[in-house]
Amino acid sequence: MKRWLTVWILMGFLTSARAARERPNVVIVYADDLGYGDVHCYDPEHCAVPTPHIDRLAGQGIRFTDASNSASLCTPARYSLLTGRYSWRSRLPLHVVRVYGSPLIHPDRLTLGEMLQKEGYHTACIGKWHLGWNWPMVRDDGTLEYVPDDEFRQQREGKVDYSKPIPGGPLDHGFDTYFGIDVPNQPPYAYFRDDKLTSLPTALKGPHTPERWGRNGPMQPDYVFDEVMPNLVREAETYLAARAKDDQPFLLYFALTTPHEPIAPSAEFKGRSGISGVADLIMETDAALGRVMAALDEHGLADDTLLVFASDNGHCSYTPIQPFIDAGHRIGGPYRGYKGFVQEGGMRVPFIVRWPGRIRPGMVSDALVTTVDLMATCAEITGYDLPPDAAEDSVSLLPLLTGRVDAVRETTITHSYLADCLVVRRGPWKLAFAYGSGAPAIIKVREESVDKVAPSESEARKQGLPPVQLYNVATDPEERNNVHDQYPEKVRELTLFARRQLERGRSTPGAEQENDRALSLDLP
Repeated sequence: MKRWLTVWILMGFLTSARAARERPNVVIVYADDLGYGDVHCYDPEHCAVPTPHIDRLAGQGIRFTDASNSASLCTPARYSLLTGRYSWRSRLPLHVVRVYGSPLIHPDRLTLGEMLQKEGYHTACIGKWHLGWNWPMVRDDGTLEYVPDDEFRQQREGKVDYSKPIPGGPLDHGFDTYFGIDVPNQPPYAYFRDDKLTSLPTALKGPHTPERWGRNGPMQPDYVFDEVMPNLVREAETYLAARAKDDQPFLLYFALTTPHEPIAPSAEFKGRSGISGVADLIMETDAALGRVMAALDEHGLADDTLLVFASDNGHCSYTPIQPFIDAGHRIGGPYRGYKGFVQEGGMRVPFIVRWPGRIRPGMVSDALVTTVDLMATCAEITGYDLPPDAAEDSVSLLPLLTGRVDAVRETTITHSYLADCLVVRRGPWKLAFAYGSGAPAIIKVREESVDKVAPSESEARKQGLPPVQLYNVATDPEERNNVHDQYPEKVRELTLFARRQLERGRSTPGAEQENDRALSLDLP
């Protein structure tokens, strides 16, 4: 037994050392609003939507059952994936980057793309960005300025000079090339090629277009909502074909626009699920991953590629849910809640990693992980030495991926972003509390009841509610039994931990750093 264990440990160390020398390609396929229960292999008895390609990927790699992002909303989740830093440390206190908002990632912050560029990678971003741009605005006197303002202003639409380069996007944050759209449900409805629009948005999306989701605003004349995903998938296939002709390793960050609204499945998938348009989009999301996997196989890239599939948050909370209920489909699996909320259904996401020859096929892990960890993972794989002011909350998953350990982190701190509510996870324990003055007293879940979750302290006193709520998600996955009063020491332990992480500016070992906004937490 001892001899076997020694050999296994030695193989793990050799695998780690070999990985650091090999520079595998990295492909990240990032779904938008795909819930935990929307994938068949995560909830096989209740998932009514077939996802054969995601299921096949799970059989070829490791499937994590306790994975999250740093937030249950798209902009902050994308920020954390690309920076290795909890998004609640950024200057964004609530919601997402607004229409014509400025870049959320600071120009001096190291990103996953920049790190891999330094390691000799070619880097590409395809799909949804939603992290802000420096939009070129025309002053009244005709001169140009880049307005660093994140407040939504409808009148900006007529003041943007769309013919000029638009900096602050993927090319300024570590990507050699970009093709995609900023956000699928907000203007301008236009494709980007690198830092320019492919054509001027001289048309207008009005209130009577068939795709009812999305604000009105400028649109390219040939922009068609149900052609967005096919165009993005073809671009990803073209990129992979081109990279197969070069020995240079590459990073492809493929940020899908589905199953996020607009509810506009392409012609191939419209009506295919027999449930709803959103279910059709889930099937189209699965097919997009299948096309990427097929392209990797076709061009002989699969064996040398670390392939990641994940979602940015739980199932969307403001698209029709009743058709799924009627079909017996649980969008969050055994968990309740939706995108944007603190319940596990909004926080917990599908997360699968494949790396042939390094990750044993068919592995299932219940370790606590987060997509924030991808940056430190890639750093260890490539041998990159992260500086103190980068990836402050990222923990390498490599020992977990290669089977050397069962866990790499004990805790995570996530954020609802629909209210200033932090969520601390440690083992089965989950502590939710409001720490910002803007936090509403109640976060509603679209079910038959209204949950009082993480009220602000002043509102809690008025209502006679505890200012924090504690759940054991192992025994109470639906988070219906608040055990705050029964475990005061656990509440204090997790609160002290969270306060220390806010103060240190990081959750990993290293020199303390500054948060981008003032963060503090008083003990209950």
